[in-house]
Amino acid sequence: MSDWRLLLTRPAEDCAALAQTLAAQGIFGHCLPLLAIEPLAETPEQRSLLLDLDRYDAVIAVSKPAARLGLELLDRYWPQPPARQRWFAVGPATGALLEAYGLDAHWPEHGDNSEALLALPAVQALLNMPDAQVLILRGDSGRDWLAAQLRARGVRVDFLPLYRRVLPDYPAGTLLATLREQALNGLVVSSGEGLSNLQQLAGAHWPEVARLPLFVPSERVAELARAAGALDVRNCHGASAAALLAALADQSESR
Repeated sequence: MSDWRLLLTRPAEDCAALAQTLAAQGIFGHCLPLLAIEPLAETPEQRSLLLDLDRYDAVIAVSKPAARLGLELLDRYWPQPPARQRWFAVGPATGALLEAYGLDAHWPEHGDNSEALLALPAVQALLNMPDAQVLILRGDSGRDWLAAQLRARGVRVDFLPLYRRVLPDYPAGTLLATLREQALNGLVVSSGEGLSNLQQLAGAHWPEVARLPLFVPSERVAELARAAGALDVRNCHGASAAALLAALADQSESR
């Protein structure tokens, strides 16, 4: 796997952690964060949802920023979390934050995506409850597919937007210069939004960038990448470091 030299695009803190994990396996990763987290100002709508938190049977945190910001608000409005409420996370890193807080948290052991979350027995039990209500902690967009699946099963779903993800301000030509200077031979994005920002930063150089192997977390993002013109899309079946390492190992063995 050590011949891979990857562009990593997660938010800065996550990017640095991923680069360190890859380095321990002899894989070079260069960080160029394409997503920055900006907390949203609290609104009356947010406050209302939080004050009524105990009416939800379950709360889903879709990311580590959603968990961190959501727990800060939970601390502010609820000295004790609502009893008998279940909390879910899409992946283990987010789930660990919830569990460390002392919540009854559940997340998929295999696959950190919406599909794996829906397959959890605890979520299936929730789907069978009459008049179930779920609150999804997220950014200002995302996880619409997850909400649609829950609603199709009769679950009432509300969103609590806590942050927005923006493309950091880079000088023109930064992406291509970075790829060349660091001799990178692969790209990693963790979401559809990250893919969109990659295209935006590439600008007129996107056709050249799109020839590189592109590692993505799910088939949905893979389809977006192919539609955008990416020529070598590789589905990691998850956004975790372990999922990326497994995909890299598979690709190396198939060479």
